[in-house]
Amino acid sequence: MSIIVETALPRFEGAEVVVEAPAPGPGNWTGAPSALYADGAVWLAYRVRRPITAGRGVSVVVARSDDGVRFGTVAEIWRDDFGAESFERPALVHRGEDGWRIYLSCATPGSKHWWIEAVDAATPEGLAAGRRTLVLPGDDTVGVKDPVVLHDEDGWHMWVCCHPLDVPGAEDRMTTRYATSVDGLAWVDQGEVLSPTPGSWDARGARITAILGRDPLIALYDGRADAASNWFERTGIAQERSIPGILAPVRDAPVAWSPESDGALRYVCAVDLPDGRTRFYFEAARSDGSHDLMTSVTTVLG
Repeated sequence: MSIIVETALPRFEGAEVVVEAPAPGPGNWTGAPSALYADGAVWLAYRVRRPITAGRGVSVVVARSDDGVRFGTVAEIWRDDFGAESFERPALVHRGEDGWRIYLSCATPGSKHWWIEAVDAATPEGLAAGRRTLVLPGDDTVGVKDPVVLHDEDGWHMWVCCHPLDVPGAEDRMTTRYATSVDGLAWVDQGEVLSPTPGSWDARGARITAILGRDPLIALYDGRADAASNWFERTGIAQERSIPGILAPVRDAPVAWSPESDGALRYVCAVDLPDGRTRFYFEAARSDGSHDLMTSVTTVLG
């Protein structure tokens, strides 16, 4: 299978700020977005994070925009309502006539463990108090978070970030596994599909953040070289090769990063707009160490 070397990619240069960090300085991050186009608008879910001393991921916001840049909040979900120590990346899904669903990444207090819950509601506004279902509990050996979820005629698909808990102090390591479901609530693990590359820029972790194509499967992913780069991931691109569904890096270097501060440009998601453009949303580092939620739009290959 040939390597796809030309595709639309996110970019920091020329990107617009969608939501600023909650305050200046490291650890103040707005981002980890999940976005989609539905009902004539762009819908966005994102995490608001404070420094560790101020509570980490305190809430997930759901917002709506007519132009993809200026958003108005329609709901806010608080980590304390879930008994979580922190929130990380959500996944927002429009279920058509069945309403809306958001998957929440929840940190178990006093541990390195994470679990994933789904919340269903008839409207986006109702997601803050919707029906909850524990969908991926993780276990003593692995924490699960940051899902990418798609729903199509073949059913439900999830690419989930997994953190092994077998080595104390090394729980930041990450791989990506793929799961399928009939209803988006009960999931069947189909195995690991993206892993770190020893000796490369993504040697410490590889987390799928966006699916750009299905035939062949092409994905953007977060990668980092070492534990010190935790929270400061950059974006790479991967594609399935000889084994269907199993991805490998297309390039031996990131394809997108911030030129400022810690260099982070992570959690990219992609929205295909009705006019043929692709709009990307991502979390990116600013000069003072904070992270803003930003967007770039492109129709150009390369």
